[in-house]
Amino acid sequence: MDQQPLRKDLYPHTEPYDSGFLKVSGVHTIYYEQSGNPHGHPVVFLHGGPGAGTSPGNRRFFDPEFFRIVLFDQRGAGRSTPHACLEENTTWDLVADIEKLRQHLGIPEWQVFGGSWGSTLAIAYSQTHPDKVTGIVLRGIFLLRKKELDWFYEGGAAAIFPDAWEPFRDFIPEDERNCFIAAYSKRLTSSDADVQAEAAKRWTMWEMMTAHLIQNHENIKRGEDDKFSLAFARIENHYFVNKGFLPSDSHLLDNVDKIRHIKAFIVQGRYDVCCPMMSAWDLHKAWPEAEFKVVPDAGHSANEVGVAAELVSANEKLKNMLRK
Repeated sequence: MDQQPLRKDLYPHTEPYDSGFLKVSGVHTIYYEQSGNPHGHPVVFLHGGPGAGTSPGNRRFFDPEFFRIVLFDQRGAGRSTPHACLEENTTWDLVADIEKLRQHLGIPEWQVFGGSWGSTLAIAYSQTHPDKVTGIVLRGIFLLRKKELDWFYEGGAAAIFPDAWEPFRDFIPEDERNCFIAAYSKRLTSSDADVQAEAAKRWTMWEMMTAHLIQNHENIKRGEDDKFSLAFARIENHYFVNKGFLPSDSHLLDNVDKIRHIKAFIVQGRYDVCCPMMSAWDLHKAWPEAEFKVVPDAGHSANEVGVAAELVSANEKLKNMLRK
């Protein structure tokens, strides 16, 4: 019998059947929601940034009849509180939160799905709790290494987007331009709320203007939102100035053996400027068992047509494996 071709178009919008807040520390409470099939195979969606929060469209990568779809806003992001808070906000706090949420929802194990910073967190979580992970789908690989941060925040990507780079660069005085991440950190943690807000918009707009192969004006408008940009910029910068709170530059690559046995998919846009393909390639070389798909006509965003199609396809493959 001929095998049916894999679905590649996004699923229709679906509304959550459950949502709530989970207190994960003395400081932080995270928002979560569940949609799809309450008795389906659980999958947890890990958003990017860090600090971006989730959006309704994130549910559309998954078959709502098969998957129990769990979305949550990471500490300080989206509807989680306190907003844009940097206290007790590290990679390992978030890894612990994912486990607390899994236990809170009574889920024995689940599939993990993450793009951009979400790919970083997905790898970190899966390496910490490999026995709780049934499959992994990663997009726009970000391993939080110095060369990746230098490429995007210290002038490398400016060669492709000089028009978008100049407002980001010009906010910082010339004598502080030896390290833009540090210079922005000073302003994003300033006691002056106006300085924080302006720095947040400049930081966020740089990423929003470079996230698609062809600039997406709806995405760029997100950078103009004061609340969104404050959390996005402050939390991203906090993680990057602290090198992702990882023990070493190569930590995630060094620990691939812990997850090598898990069925995994890596999807990468060839012309991703935010998280250039060198990182996906390095992960592919370290983890050849993971299925690796390069989208030839895409940038960074999960919402680009080719990237979205490959993400849906990866979920369909995992779904078919789980059904057997």
